[in-house]
Amino acid sequence: MAKITILGSGGFGLSLAVMCCHGGHEVTVWSKFQDEIDAIKRTGELKSKLPGVMIPKEITLTTDVSLAKGSDIVILGIPTRFCRSVCEEAKPFISKESIIVNTAKGLEPETLKLMSEVTDESFPENRTAVLSGPSHAEEIGRGIPTTIVVASKDRDVSYFVQNALSNNTFRIYVNDDVVGCEIGGSLKNIIALAAGVCDGLGLGDNTKAALMTRGLTEIARIGIAMGAKRDTFAGLTGLGDLIVTCTSMHSRNRRAGILIGQGVAPDEAVRRVGTVEGYECTKNAFELSKRLQIEMPITEQLNGILFGGIAPKDSIYTLMSRPTKNETEDGFLGRA
Repeated sequence: MAKITILGSGGFGLSLAVMCCHGGHEVTVWSKFQDEIDAIKRTGELKSKLPGVMIPKEITLTTDVSLAKGSDIVILGIPTRFCRSVCEEAKPFISKESIIVNTAKGLEPETLKLMSEVTDESFPENRTAVLSGPSHAEEIGRGIPTTIVVASKDRDVSYFVQNALSNNTFRIYVNDDVVGCEIGGSLKNIIALAAGVCDGLGLGDNTKAALMTRGLTEIARIGIAMGAKRDTFAGLTGLGDLIVTCTSMHSRNRRAGILIGQGVAPDEAVRRVGTVEGYECTKNAFELSKRLQIEMPITEQLNGILFGGIAPKDSIYTLMSRPTKNETEDGFLGRA
């Protein structure tokens, strides 16, 4: 049994808390918002984020971050934009022996750093890991079989997290490619938003298949430029996460994209859906692509839709009118 603290009471954090509790671990969930803690204690669930999933009474619910002290594993279930500030708030109470596991998917605004870089900077004396892969909170919380990846610079850390969290409904693979796992898990949200736009426009399966395939090429292209391994993008944190996020109505990114394709203003679509990590990630990834001089045409067009007032139909035409190329001249998931 491990002592596990989860920082963040969003849907994913709560689903992991339920899963870990059922696995026999001592679990604490911290939230910055007292109203969320009160709602769970009053109703036994958090209907706004994880409806229908009952939160076991054995889980400690708190707004006191000092309760994270002495944890074997501290899981960060915080939206990307707030990850660093929560890390800094929790840092005085985190034991040096605690393993920090990040689940946020995105790039830090302004710095464009990966979340693993943020956690390493915030907890320089701790060992850290990344948890990523095709994993809707709604399904984890209900015990639906799920397979994801843990990645760390220290393989012993990966094995510890794998052994601690794996069970008969939650299977974890180890991958040493931290950058690849993060880039795949983060940038797939961009493609899922775009896939939703295609759905909202009433386009077909052919269109979505092309978008997902070429989107994966973009993700791999920038990931490899940052030092990631090519094979990672054919795995759970690449292809796997892309499939589940582009095709499921559990995906907030896809749902927001559908609204945008139907004519709803992008900022209003995000307001209606809630946390949509792909929204800011699109802007951040486009900026990163310019810094690295990496071509990302889908990301560029979606950035224009979200922040430049470009009509979705015009972006589709622009993409379809690009110069013809050889798909495989640079190899599988290459730079073509």
